[in-house]
Amino acid sequence: LVKLRHLSGNKASIYAIWFEELNQTSFEIFTNENRIAFKSEINDITSRLITIGKVVGAREQFFKPGEGIPGDGVCALYDAPGKKLRLYCIRYGSLIVIIGGGGPKKVRKFQQEKKLKDENFFLRKLSAEITKRIRNNEIWYSENNMEFEGNLIFKE
Repeated sequence: LVKLRHLSGNKASIYAIWFEELNQTSFEIFTNENRIAFKSEINDITSRLITIGKVVGAREQFFKPGEGIPGDGVCALYDAPGKKLRLYCIRYGSLIVIIGGGGPKKVRKFQQEKKLKDENFFLRKLSAEITKRIRNNEIWYSENNMEFEGNLIFKE
């Protein structure tokens, strides 16, 4: 996990998944995949993440909860009505957000779209691993609860 300093601020820390073999973060991959077909939505999502990090924090109303299993924090960044782009995240209260991947949602349920299902289930696995590491004191919250510290390197 890497903290995205250009999105983070004094209200929330925004993290992304660093894929060493691709030399990119999950957010860079998401924006590169969607920047042509969904340019305005990418701009809206980026603006919303900056607002979360620097102005208001990760307020619940910005996210659609329950996109994973109960308690795992997997959610989707809310899109405006009529918008198609979906970005999956893991939310840790109002102070930490981990950005995963996503894509256009063209179906009623994300499980019907392979790309969205894969992105969602990847975050579910990551959330479970983070929870395990927190319980084992391999990952902990910083003193101000705004950052993760410890072993943030995942092999899978």
